[in-house]
This record gives sequence, C-alpha cells and structure tokens, in this order.
Amino acid sequence: MQLFYNPTINETTETFSFDKEESKHIIKVLRKKDSDILHVTNGLGLLFKTEITLASDNKCTVQIVSVEKTETPKYKLHLAVAPTKMNDRYEWFLEKATEIGIHEITPIICDRSERKVINIERFEKIILSAMKQCNQLYLPKLNPAVTFKEFLKAEKTGTVLIAHCEETNKKSLKSVVAPNTDYTILIGPEGDFSNKEIELALGNSYIPVSLGETRLRTETAAIVACHSVVFTNED
Repeated sequence: MQLFYNPTINETTETFSFDKEESKHIIKVLRKKDSDILHVTNGLGLLFKTEITLASDNKCTVQIVSVEKTETPKYKLHLAVAPTKMNDRYEWFLEKATEIGIHEITPIICDRSERKVINIERFEKIILSAMKQCNQLYLPKLNPAVTFKEFLKAEKTGTVLIAHCEETNKKSLKSVVAPNTDYTILIGPEGDFSNKEIELALGNSYIPVSLGETRLRTETAAIVACHSVVFTNED
C-alpha cells in the first residue's frame, strides 16, 4: 500500500484536493488517473480509501470511499534527545524512530551540546516521509528545541527517565519498562549530560537508567530506548 498524507481531513470529509506539489507527484510521477484508488491518512490514526475524480497535476481531487480507524496506542513514548554535532545522525534517528513507533520528540539543548540550532521544517519532512514509507497512521509530534532546564520545568505524564553514562547507581531500562505505560526518556549529547544536569533531573524525580554495558552514540542510544519501549508493548 502506498500511503499519502493530508492533515485537514476527518471522518466527515467527503472530497478533498491535494496541493499542487503532491498532485504533480501523483499524476506525473506515479501516473495515476481517474478512478484510481489512493490510500490517505491524516496522521491521527485514520486510513481513508479514496478514488480519484479529477486527475489534474495542479489539483488532484479525490472522493472518500471508506474510512478505517486504527486502535489508539495504549502507551505514549516521548524522547527528549540532544541534537547531534553531525546533523545527518539526528535525521537518521528521526527516520528510524518514526518507523519503530515513537509518539513525540523534543530536541533538548544541553550544557555539552555542540549543535544548538535545528531546522525544524526539515526534521518534520523527514518524519512525514518515514511515516508514509512504513505505512504508519500516526504522525509523531515534533516539538521546537528547548533548553534542558526548560524541558524539566514542563509538565510530564507517566514515568520519567534519564539515560546517562556516569558510573552511579542506575537501573537497566529493560527492568523499568512495563507495558501500557507512558514514558519520557532523556538522551544526552556527545559527551553526555553534565553532572549538574543529572543532579537536576534526579531532583525532578527522573529515574536514572542504563541502556547497556557499552557507551552508545546519542542517536544509537535514542533508538535503543525507543525500541525497548515499543518491543515491550508488542502483543
């Protein structure tokens, strides 16, 4: 199934048109024509089966034939991950985490962060592309970058964890994670969180966890954390 995306549609929508860029791709590149079937999601768990009624490369119009709703996830995974020095590594994380099944992502700027500015529009495009590629019906939420302290001040739900490399008393992530539970997990930059940041997180009820015996890159640690939570919630 080839999946398309339109954030404006819902269960009451009967017809809609794709924008010019998507219309051109559908008609000129994919060579779709009148009466062809397209599958579309709004990124909120709905899958629309649609039929092309106007095969125009300027404004491809479709009529909704049927709607299916997927089950709402029984848990939520929010990863707060420091941007990596090499931008392509963070983009790789965004792509793979979306494929695995993350729900929310926040870039956090830490004491040892070498990259403090991100291109959120590019990141959103990477997440959207990954969602369509793997036929996910829920679009992960990408938040603007915030400082570590700002993130800690924001209200959280569920269990909050911080993964760091310091040789202190930590629990293994696999021993902490349970099914049907919301998690927020902090992943630091190259060079790890500073001692001050770790102490601040612990003072805000974050549980320190280990992701294994080896020292992982930021993007690898984020994927390990993501997969651990998703795998625990598989039927």
